[in-house]
Amino acid sequence: MMRLACLILACAALAGPGQAQTTLTLPLGGATLAEVTYLCDRGALIEVDYLNAGDNRLALLPIEGEQRIFVNVLAASGARYVSGEYEWWSKGRSATLTNAMDPAASQSCIQTD
Repeated sequence: MMRLACLILACAALAGPGQAQTTLTLPLGGATLAEVTYLCDRGALIEVDYLNAGDNRLALLPIEGEQRIFVNVLAASGARYVSGEYEWWSKGRSATLTNAMDPAASQSCIQTD
């Protein structure tokens, strides 16, 4: 539960100086936090934290050296998360990270644990 509280505090602290600050309240009763590591086709290891709290489903991924909050959105299959121009789409043990502004930079990943 301590890691869950730290993740929520990290989400609240992502806004830097001079940026709007927002407080996010999630129903944490029954919330789950899962850490999953993926190996991507360019050799990078990506550690993803999945937070599921009621109807709220989030993924925290490192993008260009910064942690980004991805929000779950409608998907025909698997779990699809978006953050700005980035999309993280996982199904089973596979996942894809796509940048809508640079589709050539897409990465295919496989769960390691």
